[in-house]
Amino acid sequence: MGSEQTGLIAGADARGRGFRRISALLVAGAAVPIAGLLAVGVLMLVFMRGGVDVVLGVLVITLVVALLGGSMAVLVMVRREARRAQLQEDFVGKVSHELRTPLTSIRMFVESLQAGRVPPEEVDEALEVLRSETERLSGRIERLLDFGRLDAGRRVYERRLEATADVVDAAAAAFRAAHVGRDVDLRVEVADGVPPIEVDRGAMVDALVNLLSNADKYSADGAPILLSADTQGRRVRLTVGDRGVGVGRKERRRIFERFYRVSGNDVPGSGLGLAIVRHVAEGHGGRVHVESSPGDGSRFSILLPRGTR
Repeated sequence: MGSEQTGLIAGADARGRGFRRISALLVAGAAVPIAGLLAVGVLMLVFMRGGVDVVLGVLVITLVVALLGGSMAVLVMVRREARRAQLQEDFVGKVSHELRTPLTSIRMFVESLQAGRVPPEEVDEALEVLRSETERLSGRIERLLDFGRLDAGRRVYERRLEATADVVDAAAAAFRAAHVGRDVDLRVEVADGVPPIEVDRGAMVDALVNLLSNADKYSADGAPILLSADTQGRRVRLTVGDRGVGVGRKERRRIFERFYRVSGNDVPGSGLGLAIVRHVAEGHGGRVHVESSPGDGSRFSILLPRGTR
């Protein structure tokens, strides 16, 4: 483990201890006055001598309830921030590793080509590796930049009326182009009569490619992936289905959070793909729905309003 990763882990541990101390102080600092006020309020009500004592007792107990509720809210917020800080630390470490890996490959092949250590019959293969690694690095950087624009609210969607089949075909083509040379079983189905959708074509294609890439990463080699479009009530549904590892109910509640990764997941990733998908869907007046269970694969659907002519 490198010194940078060791430093990140040490920093995360220090932050965790700090948040635990803050939580303990909040609990200790609030428990004593809350218990005292509650006792006073109960005694006033038990031994009341008139209407004033009743009113004061009720007010004291109401104050206790408010203090208790406020303390719990602060505690929840502190724990949430602690979790977010930990996720950010993990994100920095994972992204650093993901950027460093293709850079290392690129540098190694460039140095080998410059030194003439690559046999002439293997030059084309080495150049193909360089191209592939460069595209992989570029894709990861673009994802980070795209998420930064989304998170800062600077991403503006230029929505136009598009044929749903065209958007689906564009996403399938982009996904296949990124997996040239691999045996990916991608199946595309567009139901008859699916109405057009008013979308930013580039953003929606990126969202679908994110879902397709996840389906590919979490499925066995050669397993089929289905990209489909149909209607559900008044909405158009774009769905990516796979037969991969699936996601448990507890994890499904959090997989769209930024930086979140499913526990025990050793598949490389930044934890941003599904957060971007949700942001794009909501930016188009839609939402994302997931159906999944461990071992039975997943179905991620983007539900969008029908376009109007």
